[in-house]
This record gives sequence, structure tokens and C-alpha cells, in this order.
Amino acid sequence: MCGIIGYVGSREAAPILLGGLQRLEYRGYDSAGIATLSGAGRLEIRRAVGKLEKLRRTLQEMPVDGRIGIGHTRWATHGRPSETNAHPHKAGPVAVIHNGIIENYVALREVLLKRGHKLSSETDTELISHLIEERLKQEETLVAAVRAAVSELRGSFSIVVISETEPNKLVAAKTATPLVLGLGDGENFVASDIPAILEHTRRTIVLEDGELAEIGADSASLFKFDGAPVQRSARLIEWDPVKATKGGYQHYLRKEISEQPQAWIDTLSGRVSTGSAEVHFETELLPPAGPQTISRMVMVSAGASWISSLIGKFMVEELCGIPAEVDYSAEFRYRSPAIDSGTFVVAVSQSGETADTLAAMEEAKRRGAYVLAITNTVDSSIARKADAQLYTRCGPEISVTTTKCFLTQIEAFYLLAIHIASRIGRLRPAQAQELLQPAFAIPTQIEAILGQERHIEKIARKYGKARDFLYLGRGINYPVALEGALKLKEISYIHAEGYAAGEMKHGPIALIDEEMPVVVIIPNDNVFDKTLSNLKEVESRNGRIIAVTDHRTPELEEVAWEIIDVPTSNRFLMPVLTTVPLQLLAYHIACYRGTDVDQPRNLAKSVTVE
Repeated sequence: MCGIIGYVGSREAAPILLGGLQRLEYRGYDSAGIATLSGAGRLEIRRAVGKLEKLRRTLQEMPVDGRIGIGHTRWATHGRPSETNAHPHKAGPVAVIHNGIIENYVALREVLLKRGHKLSSETDTELISHLIEERLKQEETLVAAVRAAVSELRGSFSIVVISETEPNKLVAAKTATPLVLGLGDGENFVASDIPAILEHTRRTIVLEDGELAEIGADSASLFKFDGAPVQRSARLIEWDPVKATKGGYQHYLRKEISEQPQAWIDTLSGRVSTGSAEVHFETELLPPAGPQTISRMVMVSAGASWISSLIGKFMVEELCGIPAEVDYSAEFRYRSPAIDSGTFVVAVSQSGETADTLAAMEEAKRRGAYVLAITNTVDSSIARKADAQLYTRCGPEISVTTTKCFLTQIEAFYLLAIHIASRIGRLRPAQAQELLQPAFAIPTQIEAILGQERHIEKIARKYGKARDFLYLGRGINYPVALEGALKLKEISYIHAEGYAAGEMKHGPIALIDEEMPVVVIIPNDNVFDKTLSNLKEVESRNGRIIAVTDHRTPELEEVAWEIIDVPTSNRFLMPVLTTVPLQLLAYHIACYRGTDVDQPRNLAKSVTVE
């Protein structure tokens, strides 16, 4: 959940950088740092582990001057929290700050070491500074060197660069993770989010994927990665404080959908490195006697967390070979559950305050179970009472309807299942590495889905007057159907039902007619043909089929009225990619119908009473 701020102008940079980082603290971080170019043209870097107050004290003890600089708050990705791993990173005359994950980190590191570069940190960011330093020896300008360097990067990133070779310029570049320019009077800014610069200017330009910016005190020029110039007018931000926290979106829900690539990165950060075959959590999550003592797993949860737990069940049973079941937390303690010391209970709650889930985990502990909490909220009641905690790192989720917390709960289960399977010998290192690698592609794949928003909005308007929806899926994608239906009914007030596609003929098929849209999740998996057969039954009853797939075939095109294409991942991560278009579909149907998207009637963000 890293934060970025950059400044060039006539004022001292350090106080502006610190102020911007402070306004980004909500994103979460474990270290912070700034770099300025002094009046003598030398890079000065100050970094500290922990909160901004520690960096502030460091700057009081060792002040820096300069009217150009960059600042960063880091949540560890490659490398544990330490001053050495904190940003900015320096190579020769170049300093870099970076949000995101470089997927080809291992290969680049090996290449740079062979070329004689000396690397002092464990981070992927330091590699970027060395690539730019190397390119500066071949290119005439800093922006040309950055453009050449980013061509070697794969993954999701936003970077800001300063160099002693051009002491009056910042260069920024981005894919997937956000970056915005702020245009002032004789000064300019760059940041990862608008609130960081809103105190200084309301004229902004949002960088698109695959763009660079060359920024001086009186100029800002945009380019594509291939060097083609980009013309884009500044936008005047007329936000009140609430709108500022919405990032310019009409609703928190839409903003939080767009934050999912970064939330995914942040939950992965520090736990897995590109090319790694291991998952490292901050603390031990498994019972003290070891994972071999786990005889079964029970997930207790409610709402969307119950649905993410169903997806987790598929992962745990297939990867770990451990029996797993999912219980509604509200039902769990009223049925004398068969729980003992060999049961590993996972309590899942976005807020960490869900009353039913809290009561369920207390009952499990009373019966001798070891309890792990998966939550987004540090020091919440559920986190405090659990034996161990696995935090998702979404930052604030304001909309009542969960999006990024749901996706990162799936991610948490994925990492946990691989971790347990590796510990008990079910996965060899090569197998674990093969499973982990696709996780690094998820942020850019989500961005690709978000790029289809206009297509999805058209579908929403076409079917937004329907009174009923049916959602179908099979296997691990059956819970996705449940989640899609839940999202739609929560915010649009349309009756929607999620069903296992194979069960459709045992009841829901009676409801299908020409007025009912049927949304089917049909990835290219081992039940693709069976799900297609179910759709032919829908077609024969005139149902209007909306298919979400990574495998568009002539047979599917023949029966589907609409198709939403998604990228391909492995079978465990496909639910992440098929969920995102359903979020957008529900959102745009709700907007079309004029409902209260962020605060739907009768619902609360956290259910803290039974």
C-alpha cells in the first residue's frame, strides 16, 4: 500500500514531501524515506523503519536541503522491512521510488549481477535504479534512459526518478498502479493519490498505463513508452474532503473496485517474491505442534467472507489434502459442532468485529481448536482473540459492499493453502513456484478487465430493468456465482440467485424464460463442456445468457447473448478474474436504477450484533 510523492519548484522539498506522505498514511506502510537534490547538486537520502515520526526525527538530526525531491512510504514486497530495503533506492547519480511488483525480478537481478552491478538490498526497486543508471551512459537524457529501462520491466509499477545529471527534472512512469501529476504555479508535483497534493494544487493530470512524464518546475510533458508524445489537458479538481477520499469517483464502491490491483499487490507484499517457491508470513500461523497435526479445517464466516471461504475450501482440499468445511458463523455454535484439538479453525471477517463470527471462534476455542483470523483490520476483536492472524492489506473499504477485501481474502487462502501444502510435503518447491508465479500477473489482469468497463456498462443498461437474475457456475466457480448474485441484490435490489450449474435442472430451470438474464461463469476448465451443456438448456427456454469466460468458442457464441472476456490464470485464481466483471456489472446496474450504491438500504458495513 505504498505511497508516492514528488516535488520540483522554488520551495524546500523536504517539508512538502513529508506532508504528502502524511496524507497517504491511510494506505499503510512499514518504512519511509525521501531523497532530495541539494543546492550542490548531490543526492541526499534519508530513510527510517516504522512510522513517519521516525523519518521526521531522522531529518531533524540530519537535515537535507533542495528544491526537488521524492518521498515514499513502503509496505514490504521484495525484502523484509529494513532501512536498507526502504525507498528511495540509489544507483550512481539516480534515485528511484516505486509502487508495484516487478515480475521478472529474478532474471533482471541475475543479469545485473553478471554485468558487475553491486546490489545492497533485497528489493526489486533497486534493480530499476541500476537499469536507469546503466541506460544513462547510453542515452542523452534522463527521460530517454527511463523509457529504455522500463521496456525491460514486466509487471505492475509506478516509479518516480531523480538524477544528479538533470537536477531540475523528475521523471515518472506507470503501468497498473496509480500516478497523478499536480500542476502548480512555478512548481509541480507527482503522487500516487490526489489527497497527497490537494493542499498545493487542484490542477491534475492522471497518467494512463504505459505513459511517462518529464516534470520541471514550469513544465510537464507526457510520452508513451515508445516515445510518442501525449497531449492531455489538466483537470480541475473541485472536491470537498469527502470527494477527495473518493479519488474523484462518483462512489466509494467504484474507487475500491479500481484499487483491487494495488490491494492484491499489498497483500502479496513481503510474503512471496517473484521466482520464490516459499510463502513467508510475518508470524507463525499454524498450530505449535505443527501442520501435520491438523486433521481438518473449518472456516467460520458470514456474508461475502463465507463465499470466499468456500473458494478457500477448494484450495485447501486439493492442495493440502485436508478435509475442509465452511460454516455460517451464525449457525456454528448452535449445533454442537464436532471440534477438537486437531481442528484448525479459520475465522474470516473483513472488519474483524462480526459478532456471529466472534462468537463462533470463541466456541471453537472452548472446544480446544486452534484459531486463525483472516481479517483486514489490525487489532480488531477477532484478531485479538485468535491464536494467529493473517491480515489482508486493503486499506479502508468504505462502501458497505465489499470488493477488494473479498478478492484479497481469496488471495490469503491461496497463500495459506500453498504454505500448508509445502510444510506437510504435499508440494515440492518447483510445484509451489509454479503455483505462486501466476499471482504476480493478477494486478495487470484485473486492469485489463477494468478496461472493458464500457462494454460491461452497456450490458448493465440492456438488462438493468430485469426483476430477477440467475447466476451459474461449477466447481470453484460456483462460489463466484453466489458472490455475483449477492453483489447484485445488495446494491440494485434486484432478486438474484446463485446456483451450481449442474443443479439448475433441479429447480431454478422452472424460472427461466425470455425475461430472465442468466449470468454464467464458464472458464476453460475441466467442466467447461458440462457447463456449456447446462447453457443449452437455458437457451432452449429462451433465457438471456451473459457469459464470463477466458475461452470464447463458436459453441459458446452461439448460445450466449453477451460475452465478457477475462484473462486466463490457473484454476485456483480464475475466481479472482471472473469476480471483477460481476462487480462492475452490479455497480452499473445499480447506477442505472439510481439506488444508493455505497450505503444500500438495511445493510451495515460490519454486523456487530447477533
